[in-house]
Amino acid sequence: MIVPVLLCGGSGTRLWPLSRKSYPKQFARLMGEESLFQASALRLSGPEFTAPLILTGDPFRFIVTEQMAAIKKAPQAILIEPEGRNTAPAVLAAALWLEKADPDALMLVAPSDHVIADGAGFCDAVSAAVPRAEAGDLVTFGIAPARAETGYGYLELAKGADPKGKSPQSLARFVEKPDAARAQKMLDAGNFLWNAGIFLFSAKAIIAAYQKHASGLVDGVRASVDGANTDLGFTRLDEASWRALDDISIDYAIMEKADNLAVMPYGDSWSDLGGWDAVWRETGPDADGNVCSDHATAIDCENTLLRSETEGLEVVGIGLDDVMVVATSDAVLVAHKSEAQRVKEAVAALKERGAAQAESFPIDHRPWGWFESLVVGQRFQVKRIVVHPGAKLSLQSHHHRSEHWIVVQGTAEVTVGDNVQLVSENQSIYIPLGAKHRMSNPGKLPMVLIEVQTGSYLGEDDIIRYEDIYARGQGARG
Repeated sequence: MIVPVLLCGGSGTRLWPLSRKSYPKQFARLMGEESLFQASALRLSGPEFTAPLILTGDPFRFIVTEQMAAIKKAPQAILIEPEGRNTAPAVLAAALWLEKADPDALMLVAPSDHVIADGAGFCDAVSAAVPRAEAGDLVTFGIAPARAETGYGYLELAKGADPKGKSPQSLARFVEKPDAARAQKMLDAGNFLWNAGIFLFSAKAIIAAYQKHASGLVDGVRASVDGANTDLGFTRLDEASWRALDDISIDYAIMEKADNLAVMPYGDSWSDLGGWDAVWRETGPDADGNVCSDHATAIDCENTLLRSETEGLEVVGIGLDDVMVVATSDAVLVAHKSEAQRVKEAVAALKERGAAQAESFPIDHRPWGWFESLVVGQRFQVKRIVVHPGAKLSLQSHHHRSEHWIVVQGTAEVTVGDNVQLVSENQSIYIPLGAKHRMSNPGKLPMVLIEVQTGSYLGEDDIIRYEDIYARGQGARG
């Protein structure tokens, strides 16, 4: 059987404002009712696959478990990277982790933010690549190019290889992202495929490749895997060993150097959703070339993307051509479609200005649910807090603020000091400054309350935790 290795630690800044560091694109519902991460897990869950091995960052660990539970899938393990070090260390960590149980285990390494319309067809391509992977080759997947794309790397097939082959083909070389003229030449040549960044190989074959071509990573990653500790079902890679590793992609570290490569052509629809222009294309424009979300209206527009991500916020375009408009509750992007790859420049500019919108959403996801800041003023803040059934916030106190909780849906079990009581809909309770307190949802439906904070400092880092079932430690997130 094949082990899906899902990589889901990236930030996806090119899809700002919907994708941000605090909640990146793989967890967002960009293309339907499921997130890209959920769609990836479902696509690689047939009889030929084991439960997935997932690599992610600490801020996303509970998002991963929550989204997996929502699709009724369980991972075999979740490896927590202490910080992002690119794909080369991540893939090696997965291989070393799998090697302990089965050195011959086949790994299908896949980013979790891709869109593949024909899941069954892709799985057929994976099955066709298995014999080469079992023989010790490193198989990469190449996509039949549909246009002269400058946002992807390319794979040049060896002489005589078939770009439409139904089995793995010989590969000449990897090609970096080209300019427009070079991309057109490669498209016209007919012997180039897009580099999908998806790989199939055995654990022992890829470890041998690292030992040959990137030996400087091996000892550090092995030390990080061997020094990992288990925390609430997560496997935390050793932080000191991990932080000393080079930040490098598997393409640079291994694939551009290895001599046992093969490429499996895949001719159906695929996208890494690397920009809003890709979302426009993959969503399926109407007869006028427009893509409109709910709460968006196009009047005399052509080839335009209009998206409102907030109920109650209407986006209207009039007389637009080749324009992208994406609106959230706290930010609006307006750009020409040809400038889609420059969105990350906007994020960098906002970050330099200190704008919270560069990296954070008004909605903050936590393991127990989420909260949204509704109003912030001088010495006060109003939040909406949603707590999942059976979930419990930490026992905590604050140095600088008091809180007033009003339950508007469900029932909260509230602890203040030594007092524990149920607070039902339309009831409220006051939390004095400095008091130890917590809330939980004993019901079977989400519990919603409005929190009014008052005090000299209202930052999320003003939290002292005394108990926490999620083992987050101190600080805003812990």
